[in-house]
Amino acid sequence: MKNHADPKKTWSVTHGVIHCTGKPAGYLRTERSYRDYRLTVVWRFVKVAPRADNTGVLVHIQPPDQVWPRCVQVQGRHERQGDLFLMAGAESKEHRGLDANTPISMRAASAEKPVGQWNTCVVVCAGDDVKAYVNGQFMNEATECTISSGAIGIQSEGGDIEIRRMFLEPLK
Repeated sequence: MKNHADPKKTWSVTHGVIHCTGKPAGYLRTERSYRDYRLTVVWRFVKVAPRADNTGVLVHIQPPDQVWPRCVQVQGRHERQGDLFLMAGAESKEHRGLDANTPISMRAASAEKPVGQWNTCVVVCAGDDVKAYVNGQFMNEATECTISSGAIGIQSEGGDIEIRRMFLEPLK
């Protein structure tokens, strides 16, 4: 968490649903590192407002823990779900030559559901490739990534969100 904030003031679990207030910036991550998997996250915005409309799924998180770590982010920002950010020095074939704050833009029109409705984000990490799907629609891909394993996380970056399901399946 930014400025070593107490995560209990940002993250909570009620009736099996994870709630994130979105403030301060930071992330919740797995303790273990993973490679070659399919990750499914079912989540929604509770509400959105200017500068309070952002989250993301972080894969291949590299140490040390910091805001923001070296990883690949499947953007969860309102109306931009499916952009891919290569963060803190991570790179891919599609991102080489782009500024660090410039995402690989989603390849399809937004598949996001209205605020308050549940969205399903699926991330397939196979070798050094990362593919992102939102509500069943292919949105983006990063190939030849410079990182191919690491922790998995959910980003706190302004969006008031809930996660009702999150599961990991190893690829065969």
